[in-house]
Amino acid sequence: MDTSLIISLITGLVALAAGIFAGKVIFAKNTASKIEEAEQQARKIISEAKSNAETIKKERMLEAKEKFVQLKAEHDREVNEKNRKIADAEGRIKQKEQTINQKLEGLEKQTKENDSIKEHLNRQIEVVTQKRTELEKHQEEHIRRLEKIAGLTAEEAKTQLMESLKQEAHTKALSLQQEIIEDAKQRANKEARKIIIQSIQRTAAEQTIENTVTVFNLESDEIKGQIIGREGRNIRAIEAATGVDLVVDDTPEAIVLSSFDPLRREIARLSLQRLVADGRIHPARIEEVVEKTRRQIEEQVMEIGERTIIELGIHGLHKELVRVVGKMRFRSSYGQNLLMHSREVANLCGIMAAELGLNPKLAKRAGLLHDIGKVPDEETELSHALLGGKLAEKYGENPAVVNAIAAHHDEMEMQFVISPIIQACDAISGARPGARREIMQQYIQRIKDLENLAMGYGGVEKAYAIQAGRELRVIVEADKMSDNDSEQLSFDMANKIQNEMTYPGQIKVTVIREKRSVNIAR
Repeated sequence: MDTSLIISLITGLVALAAGIFAGKVIFAKNTASKIEEAEQQARKIISEAKSNAETIKKERMLEAKEKFVQLKAEHDREVNEKNRKIADAEGRIKQKEQTINQKLEGLEKQTKENDSIKEHLNRQIEVVTQKRTELEKHQEEHIRRLEKIAGLTAEEAKTQLMESLKQEAHTKALSLQQEIIEDAKQRANKEARKIIIQSIQRTAAEQTIENTVTVFNLESDEIKGQIIGREGRNIRAIEAATGVDLVVDDTPEAIVLSSFDPLRREIARLSLQRLVADGRIHPARIEEVVEKTRRQIEEQVMEIGERTIIELGIHGLHKELVRVVGKMRFRSSYGQNLLMHSREVANLCGIMAAELGLNPKLAKRAGLLHDIGKVPDEETELSHALLGGKLAEKYGENPAVVNAIAAHHDEMEMQFVISPIIQACDAISGARPGARREIMQQYIQRIKDLENLAMGYGGVEKAYAIQAGRELRVIVEADKMSDNDSEQLSFDMANKIQNEMTYPGQIKVTVIREKRSVNIAR
């Protein structure tokens, strides 16, 4: 049993060994054949690579030779070009050398010629010097003979000759000077007329005469009864608060506001407009609305002043002067609206200054401010020109502007060039046909004098000249005056007006004394 097992194992081992050997033999054969095939392919690839390499090498050699030939040709061209330029430069240098040599030869010849000329000149100078000496001797001898004949020395004759020539030249100079002055005057007058005409033509006046009445339009005649009030108390309250005369007549749907002061008329118009729109019309409400309107007008005055200076291109004006410019809108001069007049003068001054080559902005500034003395907050003894100059100086205006304002009515010496321009433009604006009305200005001055006379008494709070100056309405302080004092004041004022003023017709003096007791319940 063991023997057969061992034999079986040995047989199996032998068979396994034989199989392994056979497999190795077969694998070796297959591997040898594959290696041989691979070697053949490698030899084939190597031969092909060698042939390709040879081909590429030949191509690269050919390309290199072509590039070399091309570069060599370019190099030869560059070398030839450089050689040509060098040859040209050498030729130019040789030519310049020849030219320089020729010039040097010419200079040498010229130097020799100059030496000969110099010698000739020296000989000529010697001859001239000798002749001059001889001439001086002859001249001295001639002068001595003339002195013997004339009985004068040479210095005396020279002095007389110079004196006669001087007098003759002076006479001719005076004659020529007079001709020049006459010609200059003619030219100056002609040029001045031309500039003034051009300035007037280029400035259009916006309006002429300012009226003294304002018409307040109503929606219906029923409102007239509300405005008049019970027994006329409302209309009296409006007149007392505003100083404007209300004329209620048969004119349909209209009430006329009459006053010489446009500012008062505007306050009265706006107050009436507010009262009518509100519907509550009674004395207390009237006083409240008038006071609010007065404050509103003050703001409007500043807006008008600011808009005016912006339109005229004027900058850096003091706020107080802006307010004065705005107040001009509610003032008139000989019936001519003061703001319109001042704007017109400013535009004329700017044009005229530009024509004369001066500063148009400075001239325009002086033209706008030239009549600020006509809008004083307080009455003064000074004329409006001098007062305006003081106001302009107070608020830091240019000295030229100050002088132009103060001197535009010849009340001060004109020290700057723009001063006569302001005077001329003021005259142009006022001299236009229809611009001013002398009677109107006299009337306004009489009304102002009437109010100022009343304000001169102690205890007077307000004074209004109404009814075209036929009535003076005076409001006194109840704490300072009794009823008897009021009657005496009315009598005194009437006598003073009668003795000191000139007026047509008669003037009624009404003194109003009103006692008010006000307490507030909290």
